[in-house]
Order: sequence, then structure tokens, then C-alpha cells
Amino acid sequence: MPPLRLILLAGVLALPTVATLEAQPRQAGPAASAAGAGVIRAVRIEGAQRIEESTIRSYMLAQPGDPFEADRLDRTLRTLFATGLFRDVSLRREGDTLVVTVVENPIVNRIVFEGNRALGDAVLRAELQLRPRAVFTRAAAQADRQRLLDIYARRGRFGAQIEPKIIELDQNRVDLVFEIAEGESTLIRRINFVGNQAFSTSTLQEVVASRETAWWRFLSTSDQYDPERLSFDRELLRRFYLKNGYADFRVVSAVAELAPDRTSFFVTFTVDEGERYRVGKVDVVSQIRNLDADTLRGAVAVQEGAWYGADRVEESIEALSRAAQDAGYGFAEVRPRLTRNAETRTIDIVFEIVEGPRVFVERIDIVGNLRTKDQVIRREFRLAEGDAFNAARIARSRQRIVDLNYFGKVEVTNAPGSAPDRAVVQVEVEEKATGELTIGGGYSTDAGALGTFGLRERNLVGTGLDGQFQVTVAQRRSQLDVSLTDPYFLDRNLVAGVDVFYIIRNNRLVSSFDDKRVGFALRLGYEFNEYLRQSWSYTLVQRKIENIQADASRFIRDQAGTTTLSQVSQVLTYDRRNSRLDPTDGYVVRIGTDVSGLGGDVGFFRPRVDASYYLPIARLLDLQGTYTLVFSAGAGYLVQYGKRERIIDNFFLGGENLRGFELGGAGPRDLATDDSLGGRLIWTAGTELRFPMPFLSEDLGVQGRTFVDVGGLSRPGFSGPNVANDTSPRVGVGVGVAWRSPFGLVNVDLGWAVVKKSYDKTELIRFGFGTRF
Repeated sequence: MPPLRLILLAGVLALPTVATLEAQPRQAGPAASAAGAGVIRAVRIEGAQRIEESTIRSYMLAQPGDPFEADRLDRTLRTLFATGLFRDVSLRREGDTLVVTVVENPIVNRIVFEGNRALGDAVLRAELQLRPRAVFTRAAAQADRQRLLDIYARRGRFGAQIEPKIIELDQNRVDLVFEIAEGESTLIRRINFVGNQAFSTSTLQEVVASRETAWWRFLSTSDQYDPERLSFDRELLRRFYLKNGYADFRVVSAVAELAPDRTSFFVTFTVDEGERYRVGKVDVVSQIRNLDADTLRGAVAVQEGAWYGADRVEESIEALSRAAQDAGYGFAEVRPRLTRNAETRTIDIVFEIVEGPRVFVERIDIVGNLRTKDQVIRREFRLAEGDAFNAARIARSRQRIVDLNYFGKVEVTNAPGSAPDRAVVQVEVEEKATGELTIGGGYSTDAGALGTFGLRERNLVGTGLDGQFQVTVAQRRSQLDVSLTDPYFLDRNLVAGVDVFYIIRNNRLVSSFDDKRVGFALRLGYEFNEYLRQSWSYTLVQRKIENIQADASRFIRDQAGTTTLSQVSQVLTYDRRNSRLDPTDGYVVRIGTDVSGLGGDVGFFRPRVDASYYLPIARLLDLQGTYTLVFSAGAGYLVQYGKRERIIDNFFLGGENLRGFELGGAGPRDLATDDSLGGRLIWTAGTELRFPMPFLSEDLGVQGRTFVDVGGLSRPGFSGPNVANDTSPRVGVGVGVAWRSPFGLVNVDLGWAVVKKSYDKTELIRFGFGTRF
């Protein structure tokens, strides 16, 4: 907001402090205070401009016919001041007439903020009680000043200074100007713990969400003092101790002391750890007829003799509830009974399965979706109105809505319905931008330096349609893509889409040729159930191998020319991951096949399979943060038949599927020309540990990883002079960092090929970067 020049010599009034802002009613003048000196015959109002005289008279206690009593006149004066409509009021007597002289409070013309940078005008204006065209009072302006100071304090700026000023205008109007000096953010200099014996201060500092200030946290707000975060820290400490068996733990106090210079805080948590407990006897009891508790014991996550953990108890409750509901008992409810034995320091646990209240979903209310149509959200629900209430299905429905990636916030809550056996499911969403204008550049190891322009809308006119147009020009790969996808084609459980593409790839660093492709693809997919889905596609593409280098391998020189590929593909996916966007638990298995030769002049059959398993290990290793161990494996085989073999249909090993090796750096090779020839039989396996980066908050989107990749590629029966076709495995190890930055996804991997052949091509650094603005 540009500064508003205050040009009136006497029109700028700095408001005094709260104690002096409130106008004080004056005592009635001598003429009006003479008790018993007659009766009021008439009342005359002077000075009223906007306010009707009848309105003023209605507020008065002294009316015609009343005596001129000092007490009555004094109460009239105070009543008129209390309305907040007047800056000044005076009473005087002229004969038998009571004269009321008023000076009206001005009207607010507009409200202006100056000096605000960290908080925008819209954020500040939402906190104000005063509004344009409202009656201005000094008390209201001072109250709004305090509200603004409070919102700055909640954002960690306790040194903010705000001075309200007014510019007097004609017609008894004023402009209200808040001059703001925001100051610096008030950071946390030190976090202390008192009373902790089992865990060190450094360990507990990693548990809480608040962080001590450090130079590397310039992109994070975790080192800014926030009273709400401090309350959340108390809960995090309680969960941490309960998870580790301290059932009697409590936070005695959490105090934040502001330094004398008001630039930093010292936060102190006083804790009472209590004793640590182990799990005593564990039992499962069923009170539901025909439901055998023994069949559900496998779902219990707690073990006798282990340290007690409240999180394991919660997991057991959820697992038992799901198992009972899957067995056909939709209203089963699990109630844990805990018996604490202070002498033995054990806790006996009995999971009692009872018939819960029969509750049905009365309706599903959706709020917050200004653009997205209700049906786009409703079709992700795993239950419908009238179904039995099922907490597990509601949780799964919420995750599916989150996976749409249309919303920044998704909250699903329950409320009582119109009857005791009815519940209302309330869904509150906060939409985020789903349209993307991509204009940028970057670099990737595979494509080289690149520039890109694209338009994409993942939620066209709120219907869930995904449309995209993108052009990428790079050193080694350029392409044009146009696509449209309907996730619920014909309002059915069908995902349909069409792609049109034009691709030029420079493969000279790998196999001494370029290839050009132009074509289209039709896609159709459907779900069998919550976890099993299948997709089909038909692709028709014309491919041309050209610009073959003169010294290329004879196997590549034979590839020159144009072919037409007509291909039908399918992928069967079984997905038990907890999230498709950012999985940390579960597994996924994919089985795919490509069949060509139904038209065109290329014929092959190419089956493949891959799987990934995600294991959260933070709890197993007693670590804070998100630690995920990922196991992956895959295999594929290419069978050529009846028609001319094309090298671009082969599998290639290296790059993304075998880090530490260049793209196509491992596998069959012409040793005379150093060209990669690809293979027909490929297999890969890998283990990757994903972990939060030290000293960085996880909300920054930075994640570290360490990996071991293993793979092999061969062409059975392929041999010849100067041809390498070794089937032995290759191994690459390394570390990497992934950052979901505001400019795009940044990936950096350092990989070392520890098991390789002398002719393999390796790479140390694999880098990918893209910018969007």
C-alpha cells in the first residue's frame, strides 16, 4: 500500500493512549443543574447532522414535563455519551427549554495501512471492527490497534508498533490510517526442559515442533514463537512419553519468557515423567454373538513383556475394528480396558469387542468447495447416505479426497443427526490452485538443458477433468504433448483419456542415432474394488530412426527408416499404499503387458511386473520424523515375432532404474563403437531409506535418501564379434536429496557403481531441476 500523504495542517490527529481516548461526560451547566427551578416545557436539539432529532430524543431520560433535576440531567448526559454516536454533548437551560448541543462522531471514509510487508491488507482488514461508513470513535480505533498487535504477536512479531491516525475530511468524515512498524520476527533463542531424566534435552527438542533459531532455518517458521504451537508441543511431548511407556507422564508447565530486548524468547517445559511400564497380560474378548475373538488376535499390535506404547494400543483398536467389520459386523466397537499395576510396573490390556450403537449416515454435507462440484468429492466416498457408519471407510474416503490434489485442506468430522441412530458426515475443504502455467527452464541428466512452456488444469471447471498442453525443448529430448483425462467417464467407474504427442530424442550419447515419434493414445481404466484396478490403452505411432552417425554399430545402422507401431497395453495394479501422492506405508504391485502387431509393421509381446513395499521404521528405531524403508523390484521380457526387430523397443538399464550408471550405461554393448544395444530380459531391485534432513523442518519438503540399486540386462542368444552380452548383475549405491521447492521438484543423487563391467558407462552425479513461475 503506497503511503497516504497527510496534507491537512490540522487534520492529522495522533490518537492518545487508551486511558485518554474515552470522552468523558461533563456535568450539566449551572443553568441546567438548578434543582426544583421549574419544569421542562420543551427540548431543542442543536448540532445534529446525520442523526435524526427523534433518535436523539429517544435516548434522553429528561423529557418535556419532567422537572429540571440535576440527577436526571446528569444521567441523560451519560446516556447520550454511552450511545457512541457523539464526540461531545452539553446541556443548558434557556428559560423553560432544555437545549441539547451535540457534536457527532465522524464517519469512517476509508481505512488505510502503511508499512505492512509481512501481512497483507486483506489479513489485517479482517481483524478490524471499524469499517468504511461506520461511526468512528477513538475507543474503537484503539481497540482495533490492539487487535492488529495481537495478530502480529501470533505471527511472532512481538516488537511491532502501530499508531492509528485520522485525516479529517469534509462532511464530518475521516480517513483512518494505521502506521505500522512491523519489526523483526521474535525467534526462540533457547528451549529448555526441566524434570527430564529418561530422555536428554536434545532428544526432546527434536520431539517438539518449535525449534531454536539457527541460520539454516531461514526458510522455516518453526523457530518463531507461536503460543498455539506451544500448546501443540505439550501434546507432542505427551504422545512421545506415552509411546515409550510412561503412562503417568504430564507436562507441569510450558512457559515462554520474552527477553528484555523483545527480540527472542526462552521456552521452558517442566515435565513429570513418572514410571515406565511394560505390557502385562493381553487378551481379546468378544461380546458379540458368533464373533470368535480368537480369529482376531492376529490384529493385536501389542506384545506381552514389551514396553507399553499408547500408539500400539490405538493401532490395535483400529486393526481389531477393521477386522470385525470386514467379518460382517459393521457396528462392532473395540473398548480397551487398562489395568495398571504400580508394584510390577505393568499394564494389563483387555480389548473388549462389543456391539456398538447402530448408527447410519443420514447425509454428507460438503462445504468450502467454491469451484469444485459436489459430485467430484462425493464420488470419492467409500460409503453413501443410508449406509452403516464406518470410521475406517470415512478415513479412507478422506485420503482419497486428499489424493485428488485439488485441496489444500481436507477435514472430515461427524455430527449428531436428526435421531440418535443418525450421524451427519461433514466435509470441509479448502481449494487450492489446480491450474498451472509453466514457463521455465532447468537441467536434467537425461535431457540436458531444457526449456518448457505448458498449460494444465487438473480440475477443469470443477468437474475433475485433467487437461494439459506442454512443449519442452531440450538438448537431447524435445516433445509436444496434448492430453485430456476424465476420471469418471460417463459418470461411471471409468478413467478415460486421449493423448496426442510429437517427440524427438537425441540418443547419440547412448546409441549414435536420433528417433522421431508422432502419434496418439487412447486410455481406459476401471477399479474392481478399493485396491485393485486395471487400465488399457491403444497407441498408434509412427517412428523414424535417423541421423545415424557414420561410425555407429552395424546393429544400429540396420535400424534406419520409418516404422508404424500399433500397440495394445494393459496394466493391472493392486495398491495397498496409504497414499498415492506420498506413500509411507503399504505396498503396490503392477503387472503389465504390451502387444503389438495388430496393424503396423512391428510385432512383439512385452510382459513386465514391478512392486514396491513401504515400511515406516521411525517407531521401530525410536526415531522422530518420517523414516521410510522402500523395497522395490521389477522384471520384463521382450518377445519379438514375425516382423522386423527395432532397437527402440528394447529395455535399457541405467539412469533412473540403476543409479550410478548412465542411461543405457549397463547391458549389451557393441565394444567396437561403444553403442548401447539394449536387451530383452531386464530385472531390477532396490532398497532405499528415506529420512528427514537434519536441522530442517519436514514442512520444507526436503527429504534425504540413501539407496542400493541392483539390476541386470541381457539379450538371450545374442552374440557376435565385439559384442558384450554379460548377464551378471550390476550394483550402484549412493545418497540423494529431493526437495519439493516452490520452483519445482529438485533431485540430486550421488551414485557409485560398485559392481560393474569395464565397458559400462557410469555417472557420479544425477541431477534434475525444473523451474515454474
